[in-house]
Amino acid sequence: MQKILRSLLLVIPIIAISQSKDSLFIKNGIDNPNMQTTHHFGIFSSRIQQNFKRESLNKTRISFNYASGNNFQPFVETHLPRDPAVREELSQVIWFQRRFDFIDQETTPADYYNIVIDAVIKEFRIDLTFPIAKKHELGINLRSYLITDGSYPFSFFTSDETIEWFHSNIAGGEDPFGRRFYGLNEVNFSYTDRNGNTLRLDKNDFFIGGLEINHHYYPTFEFNKTRNLYFNFGSHIGINMSKFNPSVDIGISANALKQIKFKNKNELDIAAGASLLRKNIIDFDEVIDLGNNSFIASLEADVEYTKYTQKGNYNAFGLNYQIQSRYNKKEETEYYRLLGDFSAINAGWHNGVTRLYVPLSNWSIIYTYGRKNFKLSLYVKQDFSVNNAPDIQTGINISAPLTKD
Repeated sequence: MQKILRSLLLVIPIIAISQSKDSLFIKNGIDNPNMQTTHHFGIFSSRIQQNFKRESLNKTRISFNYASGNNFQPFVETHLPRDPAVREELSQVIWFQRRFDFIDQETTPADYYNIVIDAVIKEFRIDLTFPIAKKHELGINLRSYLITDGSYPFSFFTSDETIEWFHSNIAGGEDPFGRRFYGLNEVNFSYTDRNGNTLRLDKNDFFIGGLEINHHYYPTFEFNKTRNLYFNFGSHIGINMSKFNPSVDIGISANALKQIKFKNKNELDIAAGASLLRKNIIDFDEVIDLGNNSFIASLEADVEYTKYTQKGNYNAFGLNYQIQSRYNKKEETEYYRLLGDFSAINAGWHNGVTRLYVPLSNWSIIYTYGRKNFKLSLYVKQDFSVNNAPDIQTGINISAPLTKD
C-alpha cells in the first residue's frame, strides 16, 4: 500500500504539470492586426479586414492599432470624352499617345478630374470585440487619421528621406518617382472629382474616418477538429463620418483556416478569405466621388508559423497577401486622356489615375508576441506593384482582454 501511495505522489505532479503546460497553449488561429492600407480613397470608406481566428472569443478584448503609410502620386489630370465617336478614336491609340484638346462642354464634352497625393498618413484604430453567443462575436472599430509630412523621428521607416535613401543606395535608382524633384517631407493632398467637388487636406489635419461594426459567426462542422479546418462568416456595416464621404457601407466576408500542429506543440496556420463591400449604399449628404465602382472585392491569404516558449507564450511569424479590386471602372482606360509632368519624372507620373483602374495588391511581414493576457504585433507592408498608395506602410497593434480569469 505504501508503494502505491508513493507511486501516486510521483505521478500526480507530473500529470498536473503536463495539464498545466498544455493549458497554456491558448492561441486562437491567426489573430492579425488590422492591416488595411492608408490608401487616399480607402481611408474615407470602410474596408473589411479578414478574420482568421479559429473560434469566437470567450471574453471581451480591446485592441489599439497604429499605422503609418507613405503615399506619393504626382499631379495628373484626366479627361474622359463623352462623345462615343471620340472614345472610339482614342481607343485605337495607346494611352500615352492620345490627343484630346478640351475646349468647352458644348464643343468637346468630357468629364474631368485631377489628383495629387503627397503625405505620410497616420491611422489610429481602437477596436472592442466581445462574444454575444457561443458561436458569435461582435466587433466595434473606430478609425481616425492624421495627415503629416513624414519628418523624422515620427516616421522613421515611412519618411520620404528613408525611402529615397533606399532607392539611391540599395534599389530603385535615383529619385525614380520624383519625390526629390517635388521636395521631400511635403504635404500636397488634393483631389477634384468628376463632379467638380474638391477634397483637400493639409499638414496636421486630423479627422474621424468612421465606425465599423463587424459580426462573425463560427459554425461547427464534424471535420473541424478531426481535420483542424475551421470557417467563419462575417457581416459588416461601416458608418463613414468624414465631411467628404458621410455615408454607410455594407459587406460580407468568408474565411477558412487550416491548422497543422507539430509534436513539439508548435503550429503552422494557413488561411484565406474573401469579402465584398457595397460602398455608399446610403449617402447622408453630397459626397466626393471616390471611384465609380460601387463594389469593392478583396482576397487575402496568410501563412503563419508559431513557436511556443516553455512558459506557454508564443512568437509567431506571418506572411500576408492582400489584393483589392479597382476603384474605377476599367472600361474608361480605353479612352481616357492623361496629362502630367512626364518629362520631369522618371516613372509613375500617371500613377494617381492609372492605379485607380487596376487591382491593388501588397505583401506584409508580421511578427506577433503573445501570452494569455497580452498580445503585441508588428508589421511592415510593401506595395510590389508600385502604386505608391502607400509605397511602404508599418504598423503596431496591442491587444488584451478586459477581464481576468
